[in-house]
Order: sequence, then C-alpha cells, then structure tokens
Amino acid sequence: MFRRFSRRRVLQGLLGGLVLWSPARARPAGFPQYPYRSIVFGRFLDDSYALAPTPGPKPFREWLEAAYQARYQESLRQALAQRRARLEATPDPRKRAALEEATAAWLHRAVKALIPRFSLERGFEFFNAVRFGERQCLLQSVLIAGLLQEAGLEAGVAMVWKNPLGQESNLGHAVALLRGSDGQDRLVDASDPTPFMRHPGLYLWDASARDYRFVEVSFGPEGVVRGYTRLADGRPLPLGQARPLDTAFLRSQFDYYRGERAPGGFIGPSTPAGLEASARFLERAIVRQPRNPLAVYGLGYVYRKQGRLEAARKQFQRAYRLYLAQGHVPPGPQEAQRWAEA
Repeated sequence: MFRRFSRRRVLQGLLGGLVLWSPARARPAGFPQYPYRSIVFGRFLDDSYALAPTPGPKPFREWLEAAYQARYQESLRQALAQRRARLEATPDPRKRAALEEATAAWLHRAVKALIPRFSLERGFEFFNAVRFGERQCLLQSVLIAGLLQEAGLEAGVAMVWKNPLGQESNLGHAVALLRGSDGQDRLVDASDPTPFMRHPGLYLWDASARDYRFVEVSFGPEGVVRGYTRLADGRPLPLGQARPLDTAFLRSQFDYYRGERAPGGFIGPSTPAGLEASARFLERAIVRQPRNPLAVYGLGYVYRKQGRLEAARKQFQRAYRLYLAQGHVPPGPQEAQRWAEA
C-alpha cells in the first residue's frame, strides 16, 4: 500500500507555481458525480482504453459484471439496484448510515476479490484490470466511489499525504471518501485488508476557498472523520465545505501516473523516447487540471532530465507556488525550488 511513498521520493517536488486559473473551473455545490454506469465514469474508461494494445481487451464494465456474476452468482447491476432500494427505504439517518457503511465494506471486498493484484506499474489502467487483474490506489478508489454513487451514496476520491503510521508523501496515495447520512465521512481503502482507514493527512477540494487544500484529519470512534483542519491557516474546514476531488483532477491524476510509469520515463534509467512519453502525459495532465501540483512538479522533473533547464525552473517555481497556496510544500518540491532559484 505504501511502497509508492519511498519510490515517489525520486519525484517529490515536480511542479509548482501558479498556472492560469479560471472561475469556470470551480466545482459545483455537491459531490462530483460519476456513477458507475454514467457517461462521466465512461470517460475514465475511454481515456484508458485509448492506450490499450490491440486486439483490445474486453470492455471493462462487461468484464467486471461477468466476473462478479461468476464469483457471486448474482448480477452486479441488480445488487447495486437492490442496495439502492434498501437505502431509499431506510429514512432513519443512523440506520441508513450503518447500511451505507455495510455497502462500502461489501464493495471493498468485491473490488479486492475481482481485481486481486496490486500493481504500481500497470494498475492505473482499467484495461490492465481486465488483462492482468491488476489495480492501483487511484483506479480502485475511483471504481469504489463510482459504484457507491451508483448505489445512491455520496462518495468521491481524496489524495493522501500522510498515512496512519505518520509517514508523509507527495500525494502518494488515493482513497475513496464516503459521506454518510449521519453527517460523518469514512475513508475506504482497498489497499488495506480492512475497509476503513484513518489517514491523518488528506488533499481534497475546499468549496469555501474554491481550490484544493492539504488538510489534517481527526477521527472519532470506529474510524469516522470527526473534522478537517486546513494546513494553510490552521483553521477548521467545515464538513459541508470539504469535497472530494473533481473529475478533471482525477483524469489529470491518471495522466500523471501514465507519465510517471512510462517505460524509460522519469523514474529510474531514462531514454529520450521514454522522457518524451512522460512529458506528453504530464502536459496533458496539466491541461486537464492546471492546479494539480504533482503533475506540474513532475513535468519540471522531466524537463530537467531532458536538459530543458529553463523550462524546468519555471515548472518547479509554478509547482512551489501551487503547493504553498494549497497549504503544504513537501520536501521534494522544496528542494526543486531551491534548485530553480540557484
């Protein structure tokens, strides 16, 4: 679950800085919506399958539903519809919250069983879930959130910068976030055998600031989130203003992983072709969400390895300003900023 934290140190500090930001990118009032059967969820699949080898693997949803049917002798779509009907028929907030928690635990088990192998190298592509039974933190979290939404629940994805052991990373992990009818959040993490985790450092959307924020998380009994505190100013972030990451950010983050893991790219021994592939994916990641600091930082690292030093400096400076504005500058971006200013 946390192997990426040490390997990601190579990348820490990638981009920064203020990039053009438009109010048009502000998120809507509710949670970003991408239910499993929706066109919006299909865009995650389309982005992935556009890169699949030929002949192409079976479509992801068709494969997943067949695998679920074979394992559990029931239809996944019917199971989701039945769960939704039970939730809608449960008006009591506490009873409904218990059923919501049970639904998240069910989907946590199912995703781990149907896509059993964890892979940092290939698990961010939906077509590799079909080909190899592989998943990674972002894919599994987006899938669980989409399935929870299909069942009628408020759910999304947040990035992690500090794990339960107190280890910090440069946004090195992702989890699903479930907001219950009891007004409490739960973190659903398919990288762990147990469904609900207590990650004390998250990165999510602050609706009041209209921007992303690094936050510290306090937990109550049984792992429910008691509250969020902004790192930027040390002030509480009200639950109603804390939102999961939008679909533009999630698509950007998938592209970040494609750039990070491109063969011959910026991790490990690099080749000109590999670095060019990394740059293409990271440039697209920034187009999709200019305020994704990890993508901005990563592109600076690629440019530096390509010998494009002035472009690298600008990226590192932009990344540093982004991290700073959003409340936390990890060690890697700090080092990159010092290099850029030298």
